[in-house]
Amino acid sequence: MANVKLYDQNKQEVGAIDLADDVFQVEVKPEILHLVVRAHLAKLRAGTVSVKTRGTVRGGGKKPWRQKGTGRARAGSSRSPLWRGGAIVHGPQPRDYGFKVNKQIRKQALKMALSSRFVANDMLVVDKLQFDIAKTKNFVACAEKLGLKKALIVVGEKDSNLSLSARNVPDICVLDSQSINVYEILKYPQMLIDSKAVTALQERLQ
Repeated sequence: MANVKLYDQNKQEVGAIDLADDVFQVEVKPEILHLVVRAHLAKLRAGTVSVKTRGTVRGGGKKPWRQKGTGRARAGSSRSPLWRGGAIVHGPQPRDYGFKVNKQIRKQALKMALSSRFVANDMLVVDKLQFDIAKTKNFVACAEKLGLKKALIVVGEKDSNLSLSARNVPDICVLDSQSINVYEILKYPQMLIDSKAVTALQERLQ
């Protein structure tokens, strides 16, 4: 186990904490991280765009003119895809872009993402991050002391005061240990995690 320094929210050292090697020091395989990030982004796609086909466009039930004798091409409906105002052929329809990634692969990718932050020394462990009131000014002052510029903050339990204080600060994301994902870890170059989140992640991933 790696023994790392534990800080308070003023970045004063208050102790140390052990990080499990099989969670924070696993071998990073970029192809697995790439697969899981692709799956995450695919699930975020709305897939709600839709166009009308001949079966759904309104009108066009009456034959525009008789079949023969007019000198014009045959026409059975004014909603033909060839006509202005007609239907669309092979257009987009509502769909789900997501694809399945095995649970063990997703679990391993999360370990790799955490390990990449720890090995690169981009992870700061704090005892707790707590605010008595929801005030952006207080959070900004705390972030400056901790040296946070573009960071993911992971807490063990949801804290409304912390979330409300940080939500208007650009390039800062606050997630609890149950909501953490590979994409958010890799998106932010800095990571701050509290001791409760460390314990929760180690119990979940070991």
